[in-house]
Amino acid sequence: MLKIEGLLARLLDVALVFAGAAIASHIRFDEMAQRTFYDVFLALSVAFTLALFPAFGIYESWRGRSKFGLAGHLALAWLLVQLCGIMVLFSLHHAATVSRLWFVYWTAATGALLILSRLLTHGVLGQMRSAGMNLHKVAVVGCGAHCSAVIRRSAAAPASGFRVVAAFNVAPAVGSLNVKVPTFEDRAAFHRYIRSQDIHEVWLALPLSEERTILEFVAEFREELVNVRFMPDLRSLALFDSGTISLIGMPAINLVASPLSDSALRQKDVFDRLFAAAALVGLSPLLLAIAIAVKLSSPGPVLFKQKRKSTDGRIFTIYKFRSMRAHVEATGVVTQATRDDPRITRVGAFLRRTSLDELPQFFNVLRGDMSVVGPRPHAIEHDDQYQKLVSGYIHRYRVKPGITGWAQVNGFRGETDRIEKMEGRIACDLYYLGNWSFALDMRIIAATVAKGLIHRNAY
Repeated sequence: MLKIEGLLARLLDVALVFAGAAIASHIRFDEMAQRTFYDVFLALSVAFTLALFPAFGIYESWRGRSKFGLAGHLALAWLLVQLCGIMVLFSLHHAATVSRLWFVYWTAATGALLILSRLLTHGVLGQMRSAGMNLHKVAVVGCGAHCSAVIRRSAAAPASGFRVVAAFNVAPAVGSLNVKVPTFEDRAAFHRYIRSQDIHEVWLALPLSEERTILEFVAEFREELVNVRFMPDLRSLALFDSGTISLIGMPAINLVASPLSDSALRQKDVFDRLFAAAALVGLSPLLLAIAIAVKLSSPGPVLFKQKRKSTDGRIFTIYKFRSMRAHVEATGVVTQATRDDPRITRVGAFLRRTSLDELPQFFNVLRGDMSVVGPRPHAIEHDDQYQKLVSGYIHRYRVKPGITGWAQVNGFRGETDRIEKMEGRIACDLYYLGNWSFALDMRIIAATVAKGLIHRNAY
């Protein structure tokens, strides 16, 4: 049975879908009256909204989680809803009956309303929680720097709705906890305090070696309405911020594995294909003009093709507009472009400087070989070379390579004539993998458009 909050959230979303359509109609049409099929389209979108939003976790509790992450999930879910509606219209041969401009206005207006409503709601909740209302009281169990860090992190985020009110030091001989909350060393007294103060959460900020302590606290509160959460100290073990997954029906903690969950990868893939399809349609006149210019610039094909590596080392063919004069290199050798490289044509120099030579890679994204945002793919020969020289290089293959990436918008573009340049690029790639979010992808795309098209290292 749906909780009342979830039911109200669903009703609000339905109302916002209709409100967005009304706004679009007011902008697009002189009269508010629409043809009957617009109502059918609206009904389809409402149905897909109610079906797909729960799959993206939209109606779950986001207490203590990133609200920008929620906005990203919401934007992606709404785009998928609209894509499903369009596909149904095409299958019914009624796509031409709906104004494309009205559809764009509706999608944008409703998306903005959905995101704004969530941010306002969570903003109000955050203010209430910062003022001491709607709080979950927390007791933390742990020792050392990790336990102290968990308590400080909670104190620094009052809007999350979690308030640490007590701590238990499992290893007083090692040292006291440097925290500003009541600290216990007697376990029985700590248990009594939790029950008498109506504490909602017990966080176990413990290393994996404290298995016995973990089991004792789980057993102590197993039959009570207290949430017991394990926050393991994995900094010395995990390559990325660890995540818990379900594997063969059992929980598993990722230590050295892709930091992106299967659901995150699916969402990223849906966005990539939608974005690539829209980019190819919108940029088709530009693509045609560039193709003609490349063909006239020098003899040879319009597209440059080369083998690269995708997820898990899978080989694919990458597409670029040809920017060099046709030439042959020795087998197993790929010479990087250098400043004032005589092989580069005048048209090619402009394309490389503005990164317009990369546009055909949207076909790679549409095919599923690449992502819009991710680590830039290197020539296979360079992969083999740098994999032996740069620590962590292999982990670039845990996600699809991208047309643009965190390294590119931070200045790591062009020739890697020194090992330090490649190490900087890989450090950026690993940061992206460990901190991925839909909001970060949007930030990278915006930075690429704003400042990344022309760069002094692009030649």
